[in-house]
Amino acid sequence: MTGKSQLSLRFFGAVETVTGSRFLLQAGGEQHLIDCGLFQGFKHLRLRNWGHPGFDAGGLRSVVLTHAHLDHSGYLPVLCREGYGGWIHATAATRDLCRHLLPDSGFIQEKDAARANRLGYTRHQPARPLYTQADAQVCLHQFRTQPFDQRFDLSDRVSARFLRAGHIPGAASVLVESGPVRVLFSGDLGQNNSATMPPPDAPPAADYVVVESTYGDKQRSKEDPEECLAEVIRATVGRGGTVIVPAFAVGRTQLLLHHLCRLMQAGRIPRVPVFLDSPLGINATEVFADHPDDHALSRAEAEAACALPRYVRDPEESRRLDHDPMPKIIIAGSGMATGGRVLHHLKVYLSDARHTILFSGYQAGGTRGEKLVNGAEQIRIHGDDWEVRARIANLDMLSAHADSDELIGWLGRLPRAPKQVFVVHGESAAAAALAERISEELRWPALVPDPQATYSLD
Repeated sequence: MTGKSQLSLRFFGAVETVTGSRFLLQAGGEQHLIDCGLFQGFKHLRLRNWGHPGFDAGGLRSVVLTHAHLDHSGYLPVLCREGYGGWIHATAATRDLCRHLLPDSGFIQEKDAARANRLGYTRHQPARPLYTQADAQVCLHQFRTQPFDQRFDLSDRVSARFLRAGHIPGAASVLVESGPVRVLFSGDLGQNNSATMPPPDAPPAADYVVVESTYGDKQRSKEDPEECLAEVIRATVGRGGTVIVPAFAVGRTQLLLHHLCRLMQAGRIPRVPVFLDSPLGINATEVFADHPDDHALSRAEAEAACALPRYVRDPEESRRLDHDPMPKIIIAGSGMATGGRVLHHLKVYLSDARHTILFSGYQAGGTRGEKLVNGAEQIRIHGDDWEVRARIANLDMLSAHADSDELIGWLGRLPRAPKQVFVVHGESAAAAALAERISEELRWPALVPDPQATYSLD
């Protein structure tokens, strides 16, 4: 299975972790990179962003991006700064989201480094960002948009095609063809019954499949997401508290706004103020509205969801929210509480039992979100420890990822059995569990790849 061949595949990220998706396909003397993500979560993973990626950026022939989330796109500014000068192939919605996500990521890194230097809570002298807002702006000029369901060339010998993955607007699976060999990368797959996203397309025939496993060992709760959300809000408002929602700017924020709008229209929750305190979330919501073919909402539903919150653009207005004692709902980035404005709100609301910190999906190991969901009594933010007295909830049925049964169902729709399935983008237990299910239920060869190995694709 390993060794040199005309077509080969290496995994430089997203192996036994849900972050850092970087898959290198070599066809003859050409190298093509599928996804270019940041490592997030545990410190030993984040440190990998600062090391050599394992391949020569200047030697790549092409980059293909499955979607805009930073664990798939967030290393692009470094890649381009270090010498990659070719195209970054993506769908139109992915390109439009990256126009906001990547500069925002650079801005946050610059701001965090400046704060660490100013307050002295850094071991590095001085702390510096992995990349800057300017680095991100440069790489945006290399995006080239491709439509769904249409073949496009990566070189004379390699072509690709995007299929809808149902995860967030623009999210795609990618079928790569080199001669007779077909390699399918799932990207991140969405739910079959999302309120805002269409289900993933049926996969085409492929010789090799690279499949995500974020929820590879879990079945999502079957509870009604709106009723669960309503219960949290009613209870918190009844205590005179505020609901703080750390939310991913792309996908999850729009889903939450849709559910909140429906609940208020039906009178199932109090009409408390809703604040979207995330410049990135505001921009992503506007992109969501601009791409009606990339989501499942009607025009009226999308307009109602976008009109519900008060958009908080100014940092001073954001700070004023924390001095307002009235019950309210604040949606702020980031979704795993790793950065962004939500951290300032957490420092105010975490220590009061009247309030609720409401997560809405998967929390990667090592993130503040994961620690809070698993019962941490203290959380470190900006160099200080903060006591946790607020209620902590996580509504995993709002996740944008397919669960284990849905992943098996998607694979089972392949027209024929592949020669090999590679299970990636999941923690160790989740990836191993999905590989075992594939082997036992579908009777296909499946493995969690070795990041040190080169897999020949015959």
